[in-house]
Amino acid sequence: MSVLLEAEHLTKVFHVGKTSLTAVNDVSFSLQSGEALGIVGESGSGKSTLAKMLTRLTDITAGTLRFEGKDITKLKGRKLREIYGNIQMVFQNPVGSFDPRRTLGDGIGESLRNQGLKKADVEKKVTELLEQCGLDAGFAKRYPHEVSGGQCQRAAIARALAVQPKLLICDEATSALDVTIQKQIMELLEELKEKHGFSFIFICHNLALVQMFCDKVLVLYEGQVVEHGIPDDIINEPKEAYTRKLVDAVF
Repeated sequence: MSVLLEAEHLTKVFHVGKTSLTAVNDVSFSLQSGEALGIVGESGSGKSTLAKMLTRLTDITAGTLRFEGKDITKLKGRKLREIYGNIQMVFQNPVGSFDPRRTLGDGIGESLRNQGLKKADVEKKVTELLEQCGLDAGFAKRYPHEVSGGQCQRAAIARALAVQPKLLICDEATSALDVTIQKQIMELLEELKEKHGFSFIFICHNLALVQMFCDKVLVLYEGQVVEHGIPDDIINEPKEAYTRKLVDAVF
């Protein structure tokens, strides 16, 4: 396997008036092609800020981010958009991630239309993407408020897959769903990983899900990595009291 994404000493400092807050502090990791990396921690640990840094939704204060060996830390405009055709994000709130005035099919097909595909080709591809994610073609005509949270999250994953990315970043993508639907979404992600070779960064507070899905895990506390390794090792033999707390909350 080759290295897909590499982060070196990523740091994010927010300035509010005369006060500075370090939300992410010297975080480093690498992600291989076809691998799933879990990032876990309580609310406020820096998980979502790190996700926004990886997707460049927020600027990086210090450190280096590479995708397929290319430094993308400071890329902007067209060059940045070209890179992020290969990286897509699935958010915690699927309904909020869609335009409420447009159908799910419109949302899924937007990137395809931007690529210049004809209407018939877009409709065909949207149907294929929906079916790949366990939804029938009729969902293309529904609006976000007309479907369940789990169905909407499946549509959000279909939208992310439309540009054929190499990396999916899931930011608490299952935490708003009930346990039964959560299991179904995890099975879908596992299928995408095993059958189609997608790489994942799986941001979560639930170590049980990380153990089930991920090859490696980072434990974040106050913006810093306090443990990293194979999920089974960290769950069975946590070295830090903070990690033990996360483990005890689930197992």
